Amino acid sequence: MTNLTTHQLAELLLGIARAQQAIIEAMENSKAGFKSTHFRPMLETASRIRSNRAETLADYPPRLLLQMMGRNAPLADAVEKELDELLNAKPAEGGGAGGQTGSLDMTAPGG
Repeated sequence: MTNLTTHQLAELLLGIARAQQAIIEAMENSKAGFKSTHFRPMLETASRIRSNRAETLADYPPRLLLQMMGRNAPLADAVEKELDELLNAKPAEGGGAGGQTGSLDMTAPGG
């Protein structure tokens, strides 16, 4: 399998967000107010945008979709830069929830 570059990943995420945006717009056209009443609050919850936590890679797709719903869609270069920052970020000290490390390697000591 070929390795994806960060730019290719950015373009892929933007394409997925555009497809999701089309579905949201179709729902909005069939039921006025759907986007602001039902969809946006759930998306903000999924993106953890109001939490006081550092952004994670898992939170990025919903945040990107929220940006797509705004007036100006994000550009691939900006998404690439944000992805680079997220991919190169060091994990928080103490690991994830319950003091666990972020690794899924079950063969590692203590895993």
